[in-house]
Amino acid sequence: MAPAEQPLVAIIGRANVGKSTLFNRLTRSSQALVANIPGVTRDRHYASLTWDDHSVLLADTGGLVGGEEDLSGLVRQQAEAAVDEADAILLVVDGRQGPQTGDAEVVDYLRRTAKPILLVVNKVDHPGLEAHLPEFYRFGLPQLHPVSATHGLGLNALLEALGQVLPLPRELPTPAPGIRVAIVGRPNVGKSSLINFFLGEERLLVSPQPGTTRDAIDTPFSWEGEDYVLVDTAGLRRPSHVQGLERQMVLKTIKALARAEVAVLMLDAAEGLTGQDLRIIGLIEDQGKGCLVLVNKWDLVRHEPKEAKTLLDKATSGLEFMAYAPVLPVSVITGFNLRRVFPLIKAMHTQSGTRVGTGELNRLLKEITDRTPPPRYRDRPVKFFYLTQPEIHPPTFVAFVNQPDGVPDHYRRYMVKQLRKKLGLSYAPLRLILKGRQRRILKHKSGPAKQ
Repeated sequence: MAPAEQPLVAIIGRANVGKSTLFNRLTRSSQALVANIPGVTRDRHYASLTWDDHSVLLADTGGLVGGEEDLSGLVRQQAEAAVDEADAILLVVDGRQGPQTGDAEVVDYLRRTAKPILLVVNKVDHPGLEAHLPEFYRFGLPQLHPVSATHGLGLNALLEALGQVLPLPRELPTPAPGIRVAIVGRPNVGKSSLINFFLGEERLLVSPQPGTTRDAIDTPFSWEGEDYVLVDTAGLRRPSHVQGLERQMVLKTIKALARAEVAVLMLDAAEGLTGQDLRIIGLIEDQGKGCLVLVNKWDLVRHEPKEAKTLLDKATSGLEFMAYAPVLPVSVITGFNLRRVFPLIKAMHTQSGTRVGTGELNRLLKEITDRTPPPRYRDRPVKFFYLTQPEIHPPTFVAFVNQPDGVPDHYRRYMVKQLRKKLGLSYAPLRLILKGRQRRILKHKSGPAKQ
């Protein structure tokens, strides 16, 4: 069966109504900056959201109305870009304050898009706040959902309603065989030149003008008997430069990552790691892709070893949270180190596809927790019962524990580091999910099951 493309769902609303909190709660992340200051969210944030039989790409946006005066036009552009791309819209309003000036304007604008709109009345934390709900019916939207994003109330009903208005999945063409590699990076760092080097021809347009590549282009390719599909993508620019056609270019890059198995991030040796590079890395990590970091234009670097090492360290400083990603200085112009690229990609793909038996995992779990026991929580010991691996690409492990909330972040990082080391998965992004173990139901011959 051909893969299906994820629908895009945009979270829209005035500033400070809780859009980022809702995004974080739904995606169980803290990607979007949350603060009690209007206009904190400057850019769109994307993450995959899966529930029941549905899977969507969720976009958090700045407010259509509100925010700092000098940024309001830009933030509005970003929100409108997300609306243009969206298949469904979650319009968030403040349930504590009731309808505000500007809400009707936003509703009228969204209604003209003819896209499904769910009105999310946020901050309804207790029954007393439901008094404002009837006031929101004045907008004439049939879908009204009271929620508390902070406390997670009402979200199951919201997702159920969202699933009913989503378009049917659109199947993508059957992909060519081979390891799918997305080439990503800012404009003009050498992505198309890299592909042309390996193809031995000017298959992709190369120009010093940023933004030459306008779409994601899939190119089948073989290297030393192994099949690959190279996906060249439009360069991601800083949000303030995302205009017109480039609004769609950003989403195409994200979707290219979604259908790839390995990402190659290209950096500029002279410029080092920029904020935009970190934004791209966040997209790669969110989607659980193996990542090879290429520091391009190394031919422009002076060859004193000490200076070169200092420059490489500077170019990759800030990647500590993605320590599994190998870093390779290269030059597309001279071919320096490019012969090492595909062996690394193959190793990353192989590791990301590793599946480990439950027996071996539980022997490792005992060894890891015996070596450094988890700290106590609320004066009770934290106990790990067993470990399983339900998924690959990326390897995903589920640990069943008596008190999931009692496992601190540093201990989770310790477990991931130990699993990576003991399983030989130095290049693979690993995911560790903690779940509470339900109490067992004991069955007796003489009567019904008892707890």
